[in-house]
Order: sequence, then C-alpha cells, then structure tokens
Amino acid sequence: MWSRRRFLESLAATPVVGDLVGARRDLRRGLKTAPYTAGETAAAPGKNGRDYFKELGVRPFINAAGTYTAMTASLMLPEVMDAINYASKHYVMLDELHDRVGERIATLVRAEAAMVTCGAASALTLGTAGVLTGTDRQRIGEVPNLASMKNEVIIQKAHRFGYDRALRNCGIRFVEVETREELERAVNGQTAMMLFYNNNNKEGRIQDQEFVELGKKHGIPTMNDAAADVPPLENLWKYTAMGFDLVAFSGGKGLRGPQSAGLLLGKKPLVAAARMNGSPNGNAIGRGMKVNKEEMLGMLAAVEFFISKDHAKEGLEYDKRAEEIRRSAAAVPGVKAEIFVPDVANHVPHVRVTWDAAAKPLKAASVVKAMQDGEPSIAIRSEGEALVIGVWMMRSGEEKIVARRLRQELEKQA
Repeated sequence: MWSRRRFLESLAATPVVGDLVGARRDLRRGLKTAPYTAGETAAAPGKNGRDYFKELGVRPFINAAGTYTAMTASLMLPEVMDAINYASKHYVMLDELHDRVGERIATLVRAEAAMVTCGAASALTLGTAGVLTGTDRQRIGEVPNLASMKNEVIIQKAHRFGYDRALRNCGIRFVEVETREELERAVNGQTAMMLFYNNNNKEGRIQDQEFVELGKKHGIPTMNDAAADVPPLENLWKYTAMGFDLVAFSGGKGLRGPQSAGLLLGKKPLVAAARMNGSPNGNAIGRGMKVNKEEMLGMLAAVEFFISKDHAKEGLEYDKRAEEIRRSAAAVPGVKAEIFVPDVANHVPHVRVTWDAAAKPLKAASVVKAMQDGEPSIAIRSEGEALVIGVWMMRSGEEKIVARRLRQELEKQA
C-alpha cells in the first residue's frame, strides 16, 4: 500500500519542487478559475505588484501529486484567506479565542472537544503530552522526563510510521504488538496510551473497532492519527463516535485550511490537558508549536466550508479530471491507465499509468523528472515503475494541461 510516509521518503532522493501557488484565484463555491496557458509558470503578482516567487527564483507548479507537505499540500480557500485577513487586523486574548474556536469546531464535528494545533504532528505531540500529564503543571514542566509518569505507548508493529517521532518527543517508549493476545499481555502499570495509525488499518491484525474496545476494556486512552483521512466528510466524526479518545487531522490537506494548522478532537479532559501542554503556556513541550489567531480563524472557516460544500458535485469534477488524464495516457500504444481510489488516506480518484517494461523501456522516475522540468512544471509521483497522478489539488482546467503533457512525455521517452 502506498502511503504518505513512503512517498515522502522517496522525495529525499528527488529534487523537491518549489512552492505551489495559485496563478489566479481558486475555486469559490463553484466559480471556476482560469487554467494555466502555455508558458505560464509564474505566479500572478501580489497586490503590491511584486512577484515574490520570481524574485526568489522559486518556480510554482501544477500539483498533480497530492497533499504532501514537501509540496506545500493544498491551496487555501478564499474563505480561509478572508478569515485570516480579518484576524490580522485585530487583537484578542489568545486563550479566549482558542476556547471559542475549539467549542465551535467541536460542535461542527460532533466531538466532545476540539483544539486547533500546529499541524497533525503537533496534535500527536500535544495529545500524548496531555495523556501523560493531565492538568498537573509540575508534570507538564517535566516532559519529556517521565520519571514520575507512565511512559509506554502500545502500537501495532504494522502501524509504526515516520511521524511517530511526534510521540517519542514526549519521552515515551513504544511497545510493539501484532495480535490481540500480545496487546493484552503488553498492558501494565506503565501503559499510558495506545496509538492507531488510520492509514494502516487493514495492515494490522487489530482493526479500528477492536482496538478501541481493547483500550476501553483496560482503561487505556486510544489515539488515532487520521491526518490525511478527509474526505470523506463523515471521517470528521467517525472515529470519535467509534470511541477513540483522541483523533488527529491535518488542516492543510483535504480541509484546505492553513498548512501549518491541524485539529485534535476528543474527550474534554484530554483536550484540556493537551491545551495546557501547548502555546501560549511557557514551560511546556508545545511552547514552540504556536497557533496564532489567523490560523485559528482560518481553520474554523475551512471546517465550516468543508462541511457545507457539495461533496457529490466535487466528486463528479474529480471523476471528470481523472478520466481526461486516463484517456490521454491510454492513447499511447503499450500504455495502460486506470482510475483508482485509495482505501483510506487521500480517498479521491487517482490515475495509475503502467506499461510493459520489456516492450516499452520507460522509466517512471524519468517521466516524473521530465514533467517537473518542463513548461509548465507539473508534479506527479511514481510508485515503483508506475506513475500516479492525483487530480484533487489541481485547479479547474489544469487536468487538460497535465493530460497533454503526460501523453507527450510517454510518447517521447518510449
């Protein structure tokens, strides 16, 4: 199974493409933007007339890969930018805003409590710290020294992933298990929490509902990392309703809020404790994980928009984009193209392009690089010797450019 971890690891050996930015305004409740035209790779100048990316020598690109942090994830919605601009003009007390935004988001996503965090990784760190310390300020000041606290977190071996460092930052030790029996034997007086990586639900032997039940049986809090797992919409409340005590989401992926924001949802006492482990509190592990007033309102606006929008209509648009690219790639002799939807993370249509390597000496990495280096620059990704094209981070009309360029590269390199 392809995962965000495996893709980001592959980026380490590939030049990272520059920041993604809109050449024109994004979708505003059905209002389509103009697509790129040939040779148009630079961002439109800002209101002050400056083309910052051009000044810096940074090249924007069409995002046909997905919501990856190294590619600056998604473009913020106009509604999000309106909220950010509004907040930038006023002073408020940060804790009061934290409280009110958290209450509003919790109501929207049907959770007991919610807080805006500095990304999903921050939600994992703060959630873990909250479980360890509760609201004890002395303990909050001691993390990651856990001499006076429980220090073990149970995780399935198949659920270890590149972002679990966010928990280890708190000083915990992972205890890996594979079966239900191993998990129950692993529970002891030092067990603080159980962590579940939602993307690997089907890879572990203990799946989500049973995992929650085991946590409740032994009185151990459970946390679910569901960072990239909206859409579908119902995932925003599925896992808290299932019984997970804490759930983490990214704010800058499918929700299209600020890239430096995320959500921690769950039980009121645990979210309250997580808040005390974060900024603006000084002597806390999360002091550097600041969320300002602009990001709080931006995240609220993103959640409101995501819940209210027409998801069925958006899905039809994604289908149309995917079919445009599939048809164009499949027109190349010897090339096969199919549309698929990942089971969990990034649960939207993608196009997978393959070929008979013996008959057609194409190299996926070469095609990825040629698409990136061409005009306009287009980011796609490889999955072994297959190409994968994600359509949901494109702007309307860009699928035609991607389809044309991809076909040209497949024909040329073959």
